[in-house]
Amino acid sequence: HMIIHITRGYSDNVKDHFNKPRNVGSFDKNEKNVGTSIVGKASCGDVIKLQLKIEGDVIKDARFMAFGCGSAIASSSYATELIKGKTIDEALKIKNNDIASHLSLPPVKIHCSLLAEDAIKHAIKNYREKVIT
Repeated sequence: HMIIHITRGYSDNVKDHFNKPRNVGSFDKNEKNVGTSIVGKASCGDVIKLQLKIEGDVIKDARFMAFGCGSAIASSSYATELIKGKTIDEALKIKNNDIASHLSLPPVKIHCSLLAEDAIKHAIKNYREKVIT
């Protein structure tokens, strides 16, 4: 009964990613080719950890862990699907609108897609900082 209550009012795509999140987990953050980001505020209730495994210029794999509402989990899960196989530059062009429109997020949940966009950008930034040094 609890799942039905939690997901009431969410789109089918949100429910799908909430009930069967893709790419949950983590990589070793010390690996040279892994970019890690943690975005959000625990005080707001939504925190996303995103990790990208990058080879050459291509995002080969992605993992996330999210603490928050169904929209935060769905946004993170969909973002990992969206970026796998893309180049770094392609991934940086992904906007929160791409995520929000696919998931049909209501205006009150748009911040969840913004967090996912921020997570992508910060994970790439972390990767680039590691590669340069």
